[in-house]
Amino acid sequence: MSSLSRELVFLILQFLDEEKFKETVHRLEQESGFFFNMRYFEEMVTNGEWDEVEKYLSGFTKVDDNRYSMKIFFEIRKQKYLEALDKKDRSKGVEILVKDLKVFSAFNEDLFKEITQLLTLDNFRDNEQLSKYGDTKSARTIMLGELKKLIEANPLFRDKLNFPGLKNSRLRTLINQSLNWQHQLCKNPKPNPDIKTLFVDHSCGQSQPNGARAPSPVTNPLMGSVPKPAGFPPLGAHGPFQPAPAPMPSSLAGWMANPAVPHPSVSTVPIGFTPPNNAAMLKRPRTPPTNNPAVDYQTADSEHSLKRTRTFGISDEQVNHMPVNMLPVGYMGQSQSLSQSHGQSSYSSDDLPKTVVMTLNQGSVVKSMEFHPIQQVLLLVGTSNGDIMIWEVASREKLAHKNFKIWDISVLTMPLQASLTNDNTAIINRVTWSPDGSLFGVAFSKHIVQIYSYHGADDLRNHLEIEAHGGSVNDLAFSHPNKQLCIVTCGEDRLIKVWDAVTGAKQFTFEGHEAPVYSICPHVKETIQFIFSTSTDGKIKAWLYDNMGSRVDYDAPGHSSTAMAYSADGTRLFSCGTSKDGDSYIVEWNESEGAVKRTYIGLGKRSVEVVRFDTTKNRFLAAGDEFMVKFWDMDNVNLLTTTDADGGLPASPCIRFNKEGVLLAVSTNENGIKILANQDGLRLLRTMESRPFDPSRVTSASIVKPQMMTMFGAAANSPVGPSIMDRVTPMPPMVVMNGDNRGPIDVKPRIVDEAVEKSRIWKLTEITEPSQCRSLRLPDSTSSPMRVSRLIYTNSGLAILALAANAVHKLWKWPRNDRSSTGKATANVIPQLWQPASGILMTNDISDTNPEDAVPCFALSKNDSYVMSASGGKISLFNMMTFKTMTTFMSPPPAATFLAFHPQDNNIIAIGMEDSSIHIYNVRVDEVKTKLKGHHKRITGLAFSNVLNVLVSSGADSQLCVWNTNGWEKQTSKPLQIPAGRVVGPLADTRVQFHQDQTHLLAVHETQIAVYEAPKLESPKQWFPPESSGLITHATYSCDSQSIFVGFEDASVGILTSSTLRLRCRITSNAYLPSNPNLRVHPLVIAAHPSEPDQLALGLSDGGVCVLEPLESEGKWGTSPPSLENGGAGPSSTTPGAASTTDQAER
Repeated sequence: MSSLSRELVFLILQFLDEEKFKETVHRLEQESGFFFNMRYFEEMVTNGEWDEVEKYLSGFTKVDDNRYSMKIFFEIRKQKYLEALDKKDRSKGVEILVKDLKVFSAFNEDLFKEITQLLTLDNFRDNEQLSKYGDTKSARTIMLGELKKLIEANPLFRDKLNFPGLKNSRLRTLINQSLNWQHQLCKNPKPNPDIKTLFVDHSCGQSQPNGARAPSPVTNPLMGSVPKPAGFPPLGAHGPFQPAPAPMPSSLAGWMANPAVPHPSVSTVPIGFTPPNNAAMLKRPRTPPTNNPAVDYQTADSEHSLKRTRTFGISDEQVNHMPVNMLPVGYMGQSQSLSQSHGQSSYSSDDLPKTVVMTLNQGSVVKSMEFHPIQQVLLLVGTSNGDIMIWEVASREKLAHKNFKIWDISVLTMPLQASLTNDNTAIINRVTWSPDGSLFGVAFSKHIVQIYSYHGADDLRNHLEIEAHGGSVNDLAFSHPNKQLCIVTCGEDRLIKVWDAVTGAKQFTFEGHEAPVYSICPHVKETIQFIFSTSTDGKIKAWLYDNMGSRVDYDAPGHSSTAMAYSADGTRLFSCGTSKDGDSYIVEWNESEGAVKRTYIGLGKRSVEVVRFDTTKNRFLAAGDEFMVKFWDMDNVNLLTTTDADGGLPASPCIRFNKEGVLLAVSTNENGIKILANQDGLRLLRTMESRPFDPSRVTSASIVKPQMMTMFGAAANSPVGPSIMDRVTPMPPMVVMNGDNRGPIDVKPRIVDEAVEKSRIWKLTEITEPSQCRSLRLPDSTSSPMRVSRLIYTNSGLAILALAANAVHKLWKWPRNDRSSTGKATANVIPQLWQPASGILMTNDISDTNPEDAVPCFALSKNDSYVMSASGGKISLFNMMTFKTMTTFMSPPPAATFLAFHPQDNNIIAIGMEDSSIHIYNVRVDEVKTKLKGHHKRITGLAFSNVLNVLVSSGADSQLCVWNTNGWEKQTSKPLQIPAGRVVGPLADTRVQFHQDQTHLLAVHETQIAVYEAPKLESPKQWFPPESSGLITHATYSCDSQSIFVGFEDASVGILTSSTLRLRCRITSNAYLPSNPNLRVHPLVIAAHPSEPDQLALGLSDGGVCVLEPLESEGKWGTSPPSLENGGAGPSSTTPGAASTTDQAER
């Protein structure tokens, strides 16, 4: 059931409760399983209604769901049993023992025997453990306290104990609003319409059952006032429609769009979307017709009166398939804790970063800052003289610095060229990172937007330069409409524009503001992508990614220059701004109604600059005002606390939290930045300070590469920028226009000369000698090396972890020295086989299994602190720093054969089993949440996609299954397409791994490499190895997903271009193995470095581990073969989407 349908159930529950349908309310609670009514449960337990208690519980849990549920049912049935014995009703006691308590004997036979023996006693209180049992009433009270604790601790009841809060009669209010809306759209709206039914839409036509009636001679007592929700008028003759009073002076034209449009079926989404039927209607004025008597009504959340007109528009088809969206609701009369709009968290003001830990000397006035979304100690800064800097705040090191410079002045318009010739300076208005931190954008005060790709440390590369607006570019943001990364800009020319983040092509231009656009705020609700924009005259508008105009038009408080921002979880909308008179406002909005929900108190009255603000932890607001930083709790309008950061702040300092809210950057008077921290922030800084900064931890800008392939054809293997693209298919130069609609893009890439391209004759790169590549066999002092079963790089790229067939782990760490300043894994430096001072080894439990017969598996936590591993026995959790075993669990049989952490929750692990099942295991509560069954043989691969919200599994049955991670239902399954005539082993492994775009899926089988598009897994692209190479032993994507590294039984290694599945390089065994014809050594597993796209490691059958890299003079493994034309003999090209950070697959 969708979240919107779920909320509709809550609305119905509230309605039933208000109408006193008590039995029906509790029946719906039980059948839906959405809300566990603890008060009702208490009443039943207190009254001893045991059958009703168990029936109600059955809607939420069963006896054998988990240990909490088992304990709940046991306590209830035990109490029922003791009460029967207390009444000397032994026959009833025997019945309860056999029917209700017998089920627990399988879990604790001794306890069941002891309970049975109570039948032999005249008074069960003679049993020592029951000697303090009092009367029935006190016993029920004591048990009820225990049951409440068990229910609150039971994860199955999580989020089901608190009813969402709302205003009275919310369902009636929504129906009332709908009828008002329908009445506004009548062609000839009449006063006092006669509403006789809700079964059909209202119309003022004479023949309609919901037509208008003659005005009543009796004055309705509500006609002169706006009805409060608490006094909601009854639906009926005088119900929904009263003559509208004059709007209040402070009224908001909430979420306005275009009024008089024939009304289709309505679907209201959080910001109110309704379909336009006629494009011509969009040109009509946005003021309601004067003869429209639709009522103005007040909300309980705001003193602003809300004037409804037509709402957000999307296509009819979208509307007809869209569920009704209701606001969360709650029973009135429930306890106060149930009526809170937002649940109280455990945060306090002590969680705010207020301790000054350092000052960074910037050199010029800070205009904009933003922390990296992943590496949260990296701070991007833009200044008043056009400088860009990246700081690593833990080490206080300035990693990168760029001065304002036009990359290619020749492509700019002549007026701008002339302007820059006279004054080659610009102020930075905004800097911001892309969601994965691989790109960042800079908006300048002179027409220009520059986009850089960031590759760690000081490696900034020019990506796009766009002449975006006439005059100043006031704001810039990244967005993801249709899963395509875009750049949104706004400017002094009163326009908002959307650009392709890869090519710089302009996609949309939004016109409608009557003053310079001050800020933008892209967002997504459900599946609806939209952009808020604000202008300097205090107007707020909203736009969909289409050419249909603004869907919203209303005023910011005080007609101020306003910035808007969502809470971190995207559920609450805030704005902060300063009017021309210097009055500042910080408010929360009621999104569904376009009204101010609460106005926060404490901002100064006469601000010189626009006050800037930020949000953190879904809990706090902060604003730079009156030479200090002010903080509010989101749920309290009063000022929570302030800090002056030890003084030296400007009147309206620029502020910015890092993602976790543990660090706060604040600009100073002296052109510096103060970094404030809380206790967690101090620990983070100390941790990062104690180890060198590793640029490999920063996501590479690989997002540029696959999209370039889509646009230009053949893949470029070198980093792609706007000035040079290596080996791309030539195309005519693009015409550059001055931000209008006459040209497709605003940046001109330079293309390699066609004659040069055609002169190259492609040839497969063969590496047959050690001198043709860099290789390093890692040192190993183990006396009897065993074959390497699993291999992985740590996520930091500083070490390699191997699991041998004897269940022992080995960890190699690279030193930091002159040859390797970062300590990253490399073939140039010999690492150390590392062990803690204690000398212990990380050794898996092997129980009674033969290690040679076991299927080893492991998975590494994202922070490299822990490894979860198994070798046929129990699963072990090891501390990577001390090698100590933290815990073991899940004794075989069945044994675990594959492990994968959930990408959003490290406490959830998918465990593939030998018996073909998949266990979804919660580490925190030590329980299996669910078991997935769809394979016929053991599980050999698991891969999560955090974009598609699916888990893909593969098995020794050569089958792929797709599971939805929301409900764990199986979506589809597909067998591998085995080539005709090939005999597959009975337990041949199939491994799966997602491309960085989280959509394309790599499947590796001994007979083939296949790439599918999830979740349907249709029409795979396949590659079959030549027979001379033998079977495939393993394969993996490179870290940027542009290559696939493949190992073969003949000890060779192949490198495929992933987009075309064509072999571009082959490394023979002679290049990395010593020549010994008596040894049949070959790679069993391959691992890819997490940030070096051309580095791989091989786990060998003789127990060795070898690192391979191309020569530094080459820089990469061969060149991509030309695209196949006219039905050539290879697979057709895939075009993966934009890359995003993903965890490494288990090797």
